[in-house]
Amino acid sequence: MEYTFTTYPVECEVRVDDFVAVEGLVKDYRSGDRAVDGLSFSVRSGEVYGLLGRNGAGKTTTVRLLVGLLAPTAGSAVVGGQDVRREAEAVRRLVGYTAQGSGLDIDLTVAENLRLRAALHGLDRARARSRADVVMARLGLETLADRRAGHLSGGQRRRLDLATALVHEPRLLVLDEPTTGLDPQARRALWEEIAGLAEAGTTVLLTTQYMEEADRLCDRVGIIDGGQLIAEGSPAALRAATGDEVITVDLVGSVDAERLRRRFGRLQGLGEVVVASNTVSVASADPAETVPAILHELRRARFAVAGLRVGPPSLEDVYLRYTGPAMTPGHTQRETASSFGVVIGAAGGSDR
Repeated sequence: MEYTFTTYPVECEVRVDDFVAVEGLVKDYRSGDRAVDGLSFSVRSGEVYGLLGRNGAGKTTTVRLLVGLLAPTAGSAVVGGQDVRREAEAVRRLVGYTAQGSGLDIDLTVAENLRLRAALHGLDRARARSRADVVMARLGLETLADRRAGHLSGGQRRRLDLATALVHEPRLLVLDEPTTGLDPQARRALWEEIAGLAEAGTTVLLTTQYMEEADRLCDRVGIIDGGQLIAEGSPAALRAATGDEVITVDLVGSVDAERLRRRFGRLQGLGEVVVASNTVSVASADPAETVPAILHELRRARFAVAGLRVGPPSLEDVYLRYTGPAMTPGHTQRETASSFGVVIGAAGGSDR
């Protein structure tokens, strides 16, 4: 397994045989804001590729550019051999897209929503009815066929959103934060559907803020920040590339995060300190050396320890290390990414 380390942002090699090929993509809005800033990445045929990033990182703008809902300011994006700028209609025929917000007509039934979407994609009445029946069966919606979309639960609506994206048999499925707002049971059910589609050969591009979702579904992920790609690789390769173990300490009571970071800053050999509620996590190349020092410092500062564990980093640990915790004055996201180094070209392969 080989890795190439570069500085921020990542320079991504795009191959001519990729189903999605994005090179130097830029999107400026009239307000002067640059939502996408020279973004390059690729998605292989039959792959599940995840775009990870905080709110405002550029994920949604990127997928809207790819499905032809926005025009790029500069750069290029090709889907299935079709240029998204010059051949937008051809791209739309290749792509099934679900946005963050539901695109359903709440006054139509499940079956009617599906037949309408199929007709909008050019299917005749008989074919639209047939495809609606197929995707309802595939996604367990048959018993809901005559129920109005406005009367569905959140999980049922997201399944119907997915069904409408699949009704015209797209070659690429684009999902923008597909499980946001779902309860854990509905989220896992939708994961199973997406994984099943991928195993059947559908190419999938999804955006998400759920690291468990990316770890479970994605063959490769790209982490974007400020509209730029700052890391890319399979989840396993990104975790392995850190070379560190993660020390996680559970503390009793409320925690002063800044005071805790100052305390940890006195110690040698520690990575970025991440504080969430009353838990603090920090990367270390030598936990046997640093754990006693951490416990000693916590006792001196009168922090009560409820528990401690050491283990390999999760994808969330890796993500936070690249993007950093909440930014403080004088500490930019770009500095955080540069200090850690960026992984590109990590060995692929499915982690599902």
